Amino acid sequence: MGEVLDLDCVVVGGGVVGLAIARRLAMAGREVVVLESEPLTGSITSSRNSEVIHAGLYYASGSRKAELCVKGRDALYAYCRARHVPHRQCGKLVVASDPDEVAYLEKLLKQAAANGVDDCYLIDAAELHALEPQITGHAALFSPSTGIIDSHGLMDAYIADIEAHGGTIVVNSPLLSGELTANGLNLSVGGNDPFTANARLVVNSAGLEAWSVSENLAGLDPATIPHRSYAKGNYFALSGKAPASRLIYPVPEPGGLGTHLTLDLAGQARFGPDVEWVEAPNYDVDPARSEKFYAAIRKYWPHLKDASLQPAYAGVRPKTVGPEGGGGGDFIIQGPQVAGHQGYVALYGIESPGLTSSLAIADEVWRLISE
Repeated sequence: MGEVLDLDCVVVGGGVVGLAIARRLAMAGREVVVLESEPLTGSITSSRNSEVIHAGLYYASGSRKAELCVKGRDALYAYCRARHVPHRQCGKLVVASDPDEVAYLEKLLKQAAANGVDDCYLIDAAELHALEPQITGHAALFSPSTGIIDSHGLMDAYIADIEAHGGTIVVNSPLLSGELTANGLNLSVGGNDPFTANARLVVNSAGLEAWSVSENLAGLDPATIPHRSYAKGNYFALSGKAPASRLIYPVPEPGGLGTHLTLDLAGQARFGPDVEWVEAPNYDVDPARSEKFYAAIRKYWPHLKDASLQPAYAGVRPKTVGPEGGGGGDFIIQGPQVAGHQGYVALYGIESPGLTSSLAIADEVWRLISE
C-alpha cells in the first residue's frame, strides 16, 4: 500500500451528518479527510428519507433527539437561508382519525412544549377542513415550524464549506480495519486506491455501518458498541396532484411516525415510511405492501383512488432499539471519554431526525473532543 499517511482528522461516512461534522471540524481549523465507501456522498440513508425538517415534537424530553432536533432545526433554517439551500417551511398536521386519538394529540402538544417547541396548537375538524379540504379527522395538531428540504442541495453546501476550509472528501474508500494506538488510530483503507494512515482523531459517522467500523478497530472495548437493529421504511409515490399543501401525519406507530404524506419541493406527494424490521439492509419495495398503505392513508384521505400509488424507494434506519424494546431509541454520540480512547468518537443510531439535527450533532461532536 505504499507510504503511511499522517492525517489529523478522519470522518468515516460522507452522509449528511458526517459532512456536517467534517464541516465543523474544518471550519475550526482542523485538517479533515472524509472517507466515503460509496462512489457518491450521501447516497445511502441520507438520500432515502422524507427530506423533512422536523420541529422536535415527538422525542422524549431530555433525550439527545429532542435537544439536538430543536437546536438543529433552528440552525438548519438559518443555514438554508444564508446559503440559499432550497427548502420550504410548509408546516405539518398530525391528524386524529377517530375520537380516541384526540387524547394523543393533547399529550403530543404537552410533549412538544416540554421540548421547547412552543408554536404548536390544536385545531378542530372544521379548522382542519378549512386548511386542507381533502383531509378528514376529528382534530389535528398543527406544527408551523416543520418543513421540507432538498437534502442533496444541503449536502452540496456542506461539501463546499469543507473544501473551502481545506478539507478533502475521498469516495470509493471504505475503512477496512484499524487499531487504537497511543497517538491516535492506524487505519487501513480499501477501494480503488487503498492506503494506510495514522490519524490523530477518527469520527465514526458511518450510519448503517457504524457498528462494523467499531467492531473492526483493534483495541476498542466491545462493551462500548450498542445493540443494532434495522428498521426498513418503504415509500410509495402518488400519481396525480397532492391532496394537501402541508405535510400530513397520522398518530405514530411503534418504530416510526406512521404512514405520512410528505411533499417534495416540486409539490409531488409521496407516502411513507412504514416500518418493516429486517435482518439486513435491502432497498426493494414490495408492491404488495401498498395494500396497507391504502388502508392507512384513507383514514385521513378517504378519496385516495385505487391504483394511484406506485413503489418509490426504501430506506433503512440504523436503530439502537429493536421492536422488542418498543422501536424507539435515542442517538448515541460517544465522545473520547465514553468511547475509551482520546482519538475516537462514535455515533450510533443516527436515524430521523438526523438530517434536521446535523448541524447540532456537529457542534456536539466538537464539544466532546474539546473537553
